[in-house]
Amino acid sequence: MTASRVDAAWAVLHTVLDPEVPAVSVCDLGIVRDVIEHDDGLEIVLTPTYSGCPATEAIEHDVLAAIAQAGLGQARATLRRAPAWSSDWISDEGRAKLKAYGIAPPAHLTPEAAANTAMPIKLFGRIAGERIACPRCASERTERLSAFGSTACKALYRCIACREPFEHFKPI
Repeated sequence: MTASRVDAAWAVLHTVLDPEVPAVSVCDLGIVRDVIEHDDGLEIVLTPTYSGCPATEAIEHDVLAAIAQAGLGQARATLRRAPAWSSDWISDEGRAKLKAYGIAPPAHLTPEAAANTAMPIKLFGRIAGERIACPRCASERTERLSAFGSTACKALYRCIACREPFEHFKPI
């Protein structure tokens, strides 16, 4: 195994932006799960945020194009849907980038929720005690306007304090 080639691939993948949230890389979001070197090239293991995520094909394309442009040789993408992606896979740097971009990052799941793979995604109502802080002014005086934002993984909120609308990346 050539560690330098795998390391170079990781460095390149950290520059590939998510097509739906271009403030964060596919690595920041935890979509890139692994980079494996095989005799016939690199395997980039991806876990989409949703099994039906419409950006999956674009992400595969962008990842493979970035590897090719970097001159790292043959590569293929493998989709791994199990375990299912979790918002807990978003890096701390990714959470900070989401907030700076104007999207409230998701809260970390409780250990019980993280362990419960049968737990459904909550579309209506907040999780008990959950406070969504405005990414612009940090006020927790916010209200949800819609369970769905510009993508299925986000909800639309409004800050009552500064009156600005913003999206919240849903915890799953």
